Amino acid sequence: MDKPEDRMKIRVINQSSHPLPTYGTALAAGMDLRAFLSEPITLAPLERALIPTGLFMEIPAGFEGQVRPRSGLAAKHGITVLNSPGTIDADYRGEVKVILVNLSNTPFTIENGERIAQLVIARHEQAEWQESIELENTNRGSGGFGHTGTH
Repeated sequence: MDKPEDRMKIRVINQSSHPLPTYGTALAAGMDLRAFLSEPITLAPLERALIPTGLFMEIPAGFEGQVRPRSGLAAKHGITVLNSPGTIDADYRGEVKVILVNLSNTPFTIENGERIAQLVIARHEQAEWQESIELENTNRGSGGFGHTGTH
């Protein structure tokens, strides 16, 4: 396992009154993001809102921040990240905000400091298109959306 001094360093400005995101366990992939609110926000059923975190970050080139739902909020309350996973590009310098939606049939109140989403830092590649008139054949071919069955 890597040591803290071997981990990637990401510059961050924290304008919230909350601690920086941390990993919940030694092998966790995501860090919890917290709501930075002046007053609670109640999401009615099927309502969405852009929730600020008070965090501004400088993600290294070749990496992205992926904003993902918290499983507990989704399972217990029907609260999820609407554009999951949301992407924070390496050249973005604005405040990290999370689009939450209430998919339950009851209102849900988000409090200041509540853990609302997870942030995963992931490597990515940029692709260059290579136009062609045909693609290599595979066993699957163009089958999709349930093509391989349900069992």
